[in-house]
Amino acid sequence: MSYIVPTEFVTKMVDAGESKLHMGTRDALLRAYMAGAILALAAVFAVTVSVQTGSPILGAALFPVGFCMLYLMGFDLLTGVFVLTPLALFEKRPGITVGVILRHWGVVFLGNFAGALTVALMMAIVFTYGFAAPVNKVGEVISHIGENRTLGYKEYGAAGMLTIFIRGVLCNWMVSLGVVGAMISTSVSGKVIAMWMPIMLFFAMGFEHSVVNMFLFPSALIMGGQFSIMDYLIWNELPVVLGNMVGGISLTGLTLYATHLKTAPKRSFG
Repeated sequence: MSYIVPTEFVTKMVDAGESKLHMGTRDALLRAYMAGAILALAAVFAVTVSVQTGSPILGAALFPVGFCMLYLMGFDLLTGVFVLTPLALFEKRPGITVGVILRHWGVVFLGNFAGALTVALMMAIVFTYGFAAPVNKVGEVISHIGENRTLGYKEYGAAGMLTIFIRGVLCNWMVSLGVVGAMISTSVSGKVIAMWMPIMLFFAMGFEHSVVNMFLFPSALIMGGQFSIMDYLIWNELPVVLGNMVGGISLTGLTLYATHLKTAPKRSFG
């Protein structure tokens, strides 16, 4: 049978979280670097498809190819470790502390950012023929995305900040369902289908993903986007990271853990 019942895959989630926290720093950094780079390429692909076809929904429908590739290769996104690693703490697995979790999150953040930034630099060269020509159409669209999703929020002050945070929460609710969805099947096709659906939804809805943004915004700045590094950090990346953390832990990790691993006592009707 290629389907794993929830009580079994939630145990796999706890085991996966514990395994990641016991991983060496070098491996955690390499896996995070590759995940950030692959997801960045998928973002470029999605924007390119949208520009070429004039159909953003088609770009969103194809974006999950990058997430599927990095997951099947065993690479790690910050959004995924937000969901899985706290479960090892809740289960009181040996050697797991808040400090260990925060350190792992920091390593994965740095790795994801380095991978996404590498692709941002490479694609800037591609979009400008090595900075010898004006930015092409796809590069222009990316630079405007950077402006709209920093200054656009900043314009609304506290209400804009709340909107960023909620979009981050909603994003990792969906993305984490993709991470977990891959655990419900033992076949590659089953894993891909389970991952594809929620990832497509988050991208199509314009929710905020911290690792995708690690590519989009530095890329926009490199290609002349009219906003600052501080605009990017304060009016996007940091509140999105917090939103992704809250959404992943509360709406996916804790709910599955609470009802499928820590099942409430069955009610007696006798």
